Amino acid sequence: MIFTCNKQDLQDAILIAQKAITGKSTLPILEGILIKAQENTLTLIGSDKDVSIETKLVADIKQPGDIVIDSKIFGEIIRKLPNDKITIETLDKNTVQITCLKSVFNIVYMDANQFPELPMINENQIFSIPQSTLKNMIKGTSFAITQDESRPILQGILFEVNDGHLNLVALDGYRLAIRTELLDTSNSINAVIPGRTLIEVAKILEDSDENVNITFTTNHILFSLENTKVISRLLEGEYIKYNSLLPQEYKLLVNVKRQDLQNGIERASLMSTDSNSNLIKLNIESDTIIITSNSQLGKVREEVAIDLQGESLQIAFNSRYILDILKNMEAEEIVMEFTSSVSPCILKDKESDNCKYLVLPVRLIK
Repeated sequence: MIFTCNKQDLQDAILIAQKAITGKSTLPILEGILIKAQENTLTLIGSDKDVSIETKLVADIKQPGDIVIDSKIFGEIIRKLPNDKITIETLDKNTVQITCLKSVFNIVYMDANQFPELPMINENQIFSIPQSTLKNMIKGTSFAITQDESRPILQGILFEVNDGHLNLVALDGYRLAIRTELLDTSNSINAVIPGRTLIEVAKILEDSDENVNITFTTNHILFSLENTKVISRLLEGEYIKYNSLLPQEYKLLVNVKRQDLQNGIERASLMSTDSNSNLIKLNIESDTIIITSNSQLGKVREEVAIDLQGESLQIAFNSRYILDILKNMEAEEIVMEFTSSVSPCILKDKESDNCKYLVLPVRLIK
C-alpha cells in the first residue's frame, strides 16, 4: 500500500474515526484504525463493536491496500507532523513508513483481516433531518441520561418517530428531558440508542442546514453524512413509558426570563457545594422567586422577577439538575409549572412546544 494525502485532511479523519475507539476493548485490533486505500479514496474506520465510525478523504493512491494502525500513536504522529503532504507506504515485516518533508516514522501495523466487519445496512429506508436540528436535540437531552450501569436502558436516549414528529427522550430517575421536531416521514420508529453514540454523533454534526440521513434496522442505526457514517447497535429492552410521568395539570404557573433565573441559581448554588444534594430553596411569591441556600460556608439570598399565576409555594431542588436544564434551553422566556412542594416541576419554552423538561424536587424535612 502506498498513498499520499494532505496532512490536515488525514488528521481530521483520524479524529473522527477515533471517536468510536474507547480503549476498553480486550482485542488489540480494536485499539487500531482500519485504513483502506483504493481508487483515490482513503477510508478510515474506528470501532469498538458497539459503535463503528467510517470516514473518507481524497488521496493519491499509488498502490491499494488495507492495514490497521494503533490509533493513539498514529494520531499523535500525524498531529505533530508539518502541515504538508504525507506519504504512507507498507514495508517488509509488517511495518509502515510515514514520511512528511524531513520526518520519517516506521511503525508496526496489524492485519486488516482481523478487523471486525461493519454491519450490513440497507440504506433504502431512510429519513433526513438538518444536522443543526439533530445536534441541538441531542445536546438538549443527553445530559439527562443515567450514569447508573445497573439500569442500561436509561443509559440510552429514546428515538421515537410518530405522526411526523421526532422525539428524543432521556431520563435518569431525577429529571426527564424531551425534545421534539417535525419530520417529513410517515414511518413509525421506537428505538433506544446508547447515549454515548449520540454524544459522539453530535460532535461530528455541523451547525448547518445540510441533512443527515438516518437508517434503522432491527438491531442497528446508521447516521450518514457526506463523507462519514456512524453505525451503532441499539439497546435491548423496553423504555419507560415517559408520558405517564408527566403531570396532566398544574396549580401554579410561573413566567420567568431564563437567563435571570439561571444566574440567580448559579450564584445561590455557590453556597450549596459542600453537600451532595446541592440544595437550594425557592420561595415563589406574587412577582418574585426568592432563592436561598444555607450551608457551613454561609448563606445566600437571591431575588428573580416573575409573572405568577396561582398561589405562592415553597419548594426545594438539587441546583445541578435545574441548571443542566436551563443551560440547555434556548428561549429567552420560559414557563414553570408546579402542583405542590413534593410534585415534579415542568419547564417549557414560553413560545415553542419543541422541548419539555421535568425535575423532581427535594423533600424538605419540617
